[in-house]
Amino acid sequence: DIAKLAGEDFHLGVTCPYPRQPRDFLDCIFIDGHIYSRVDNSFTRVENIIMTIVTLKALKLLLPAGKRLMGIDHSRKAWGLAIATPDFSIAMPLATIFRSKFNDDVQKLSILCKEYGVGGFVIGLPLNMDGSEGSRTDSVRHFALNLLQAKEVLGFEPLITLWDERLSTHSVDDFLNEYAHISRDRRNEIIDKLAAQLILQEALNALVKI
Repeated sequence: DIAKLAGEDFHLGVTCPYPRQPRDFLDCIFIDGHIYSRVDNSFTRVENIIMTIVTLKALKLLLPAGKRLMGIDHSRKAWGLAIATPDFSIAMPLATIFRSKFNDDVQKLSILCKEYGVGGFVIGLPLNMDGSEGSRTDSVRHFALNLLQAKEVLGFEPLITLWDERLSTHSVDDFLNEYAHISRDRRNEIIDKLAAQLILQEALNALVKI
């Protein structure tokens, strides 16, 4: 009930779609594809706002009951995928989609989303080590927005959180280097989904504290 929510304190933090211009909508709720803003202890529907990337806290609040989270490591050649257990405690490596045409790749992604009941994505954001952004982060943000616009192919309107992945791929590389018997082809096959697993697990660990 929107009227009852007007008296409660909350901050979901929905970000705008433009990569270099982050901003938050304070005291807002997201219901049935629309954003409502609290003004003078009542809610007014906000028009012409695109639901884009949400904070981890918002993802937890908005994810439909029974839906699971998928982690994505977006690289130049592939999308590494991981899936969270239904209780959001453990991330497991799932699959690697080697990139071709975006629409074809999303079709493959949609099959997995339907199979595992996915309702939201945690996508790794490759910040520079000093925390700044560059061309790789722009590419990931562009990918996330394209994914939002592919809701008809996916079969649902996805919720997306971007998660700092600065150390994830390096950690996987260090791990695989301990196993010299793994061939280069096999390494390329598994590294992206292992990175996605690490990204998602770190987000799940943070989710418990929210």
